Amino acid sequence: MSLLQNGGSAPAAAATDAVIDTTTQTFMKDVIEESRRQPVLVDFWAPWCGPCKQLTPVLEKAVRAAKGKVKLAKMDIDKHPEIPGQMGIQSIPAVIAFVNGQPADGFMGALPEGQVTAFLERLLKGSLGGEEKDLLKTANDALAASDFAGAADLYAQVLAADNANVAALAGLARCYVGTGSIDQAKKTLALVPENKRHDATVAAAQAAIDLAEQAKSVGPVDDLQAKVAADPKDYQSRFDLAVALNAKGEREAAMDHLIEIVKRDRKWNDDGARKQLVQFFEAWGPADEATVSGRRRLSSILFS
Repeated sequence: MSLLQNGGSAPAAAATDAVIDTTTQTFMKDVIEESRRQPVLVDFWAPWCGPCKQLTPVLEKAVRAAKGKVKLAKMDIDKHPEIPGQMGIQSIPAVIAFVNGQPADGFMGALPEGQVTAFLERLLKGSLGGEEKDLLKTANDALAASDFAGAADLYAQVLAADNANVAALAGLARCYVGTGSIDQAKKTLALVPENKRHDATVAAAQAAIDLAEQAKSVGPVDDLQAKVAADPKDYQSRFDLAVALNAKGEREAAMDHLIEIVKRDRKWNDDGARKQLVQFFEAWGPADEATVSGRRRLSSILFS
């Protein structure tokens, strides 16, 4: 039986309260604080958005079917542009799941009901079989430890049983990024079925590819470090240094430089440092220690 169908009984008021409208002023209470008790989905929408009108009723139905295990907070980006702007939301509909005060997963576009339900079940419980789930976890751990060959072998084992497994294809693409084989990474990610392109793991792999290509255009790390040491307010060199350090796998150091820019001059380059951090987080994945730490540090600045 589906987790969303096995929630037991709940008072009628609980189902009603599961779907709310949130604002810039109430976002901390409605989403950040509430997500420490249970997952909260934020539906970024606008009245003029046709796909939003298709998705929102599907989201509401799925959330109410969860019987109090998750909440839905809807935010009209026309009336409240600040939060989506800070989070780098560039197209709608966009749905971001918050868990323990932090963004944990998400998707873009008007997904059909079945995919929305699968997304919620993955968020609340996890939808993989035991053996496959264990293989993917081991592969993800190897990837996080930069054991690209070991991770690639494990992802290949998953793909041998299911050649359309999205998480394995995305993970394998990131392995190729790690070894500098960007073209092969692109070819691997292209194997993801069109209807699964919104999956968070695919977005992370695409972000990793984009960052790797971006890193080719910046100078050597030593030269950039010298420029920053000579002039701490040389934000472009500091920004380029962050990109270069990330390409070398030095995530904390890369994050430090971008956080420093945000602290010193939030508006520099049209909020470019925060936007780059958001891309880092997407590429690293929501569960990565650097992402968790970075979102916490960034939130302390943005929402203080």
